[in-house]
Amino acid sequence: MFAGARLVERSYADLTGWRSDAQAMALAAFRSSCAVMVDTAAARRATGFPADGLVPACAAARRLPPEAGDVEARAFFEAHFVPYRVVPQAGDGFLTGYFEPEVQGSLKPSARFATPLLALPDDLVPLGDRDVPAHLAGFTAARRTPDGLAPYHDRAAIEDGALGAQARPLVYLDWVDAFFVHVQGSARVRIGPGAGDVVRVAYAGRNGHPYSSLGKLVVAETGIPPEQMTAPALIAWLRANPEAGRRLMRENRSYIFFRRANELDPAEGPLGAGMTQLVPGRSLAVDRTLWPYGLPVWLEAELPEPGRQDLRPLRRLFIAQDTGTAIRGPARADIFFGSGPAAGEASGIVRHAPSAFVVLLPKGTPPAGRERRP
Repeated sequence: MFAGARLVERSYADLTGWRSDAQAMALAAFRSSCAVMVDTAAARRATGFPADGLVPACAAARRLPPEAGDVEARAFFEAHFVPYRVVPQAGDGFLTGYFEPEVQGSLKPSARFATPLLALPDDLVPLGDRDVPAHLAGFTAARRTPDGLAPYHDRAAIEDGALGAQARPLVYLDWVDAFFVHVQGSARVRIGPGAGDVVRVAYAGRNGHPYSSLGKLVVAETGIPPEQMTAPALIAWLRANPEAGRRLMRENRSYIFFRRANELDPAEGPLGAGMTQLVPGRSLAVDRTLWPYGLPVWLEAELPEPGRQDLRPLRRLFIAQDTGTAIRGPARADIFFGSGPAAGEASGIVRHAPSAFVVLLPKGTPPAGRERRP
């Protein structure tokens, strides 16, 4: 067993649609992860597999010509990786979608734009993989005080002004938009009338408290069926119930801090936790405690599309380039759909189990507990 799941070795012939997927796009995303992997400690942090397991494949990818097409890309993945079907011990895997919001905002507070996105405070200390004191068990960050480390302020305390002079607003947003930017972890903020100037913000850190899903809190309070609580439905409920919405938001003790991301190419996606700009429809957020950044993942699923009653088949190779506080489990993933309202609409209705969740593991790094293909 691996993290409560069986890893069953398969062949590429077992992967439905493998030979028709446009895998040159996946190869380009893989190369971008390789470009930062050797220089980024976070990308090399140990998971369930050797930290250097992807290095030989990265070296081979760099030897391919930049114009390599789908046939060359497919041959590359088949030559350097072995597919393993991930079979969770209890239940199926689960897929959701996320996107980079594009919202209106202001550099100064107003009646419409009253909720700030805050810069990372100087007294916040990420705990990372260090030995965590007993009084900080369950936290991923802490507050530096004259007497040592203490739990950081939670969402409600921060909203009530607990940061004092440490609170440094970057931009101001509508309250619902601000919450969903926290969920997505990045945004393009339009300043001024019309298109205006665009301020791009990226994730800088979090207060270390556990994340609670607002959708689940609303479902528990209202009795709305969970399958109906899509992102568009949640936004509509918050707009219709602002007092209850703000109260339930504060029950999510996790709080995200941001930075201005002026270095990002405006033609490309936001920066993922793997330190590469994300690729719509090819970048995947995974459980970082289990899978390394740069890992190829093959998904087979039936997903909804806006305006359609039936489900569309998804048969595609993704690259693990991001993570999230709600992404936990060996067959749990979040698909990056892109930037803007259309991507938000498409991603917000995805809450489905994959029919196949397959990790492509580098040859020579077999996982513990694997099962041979029958």
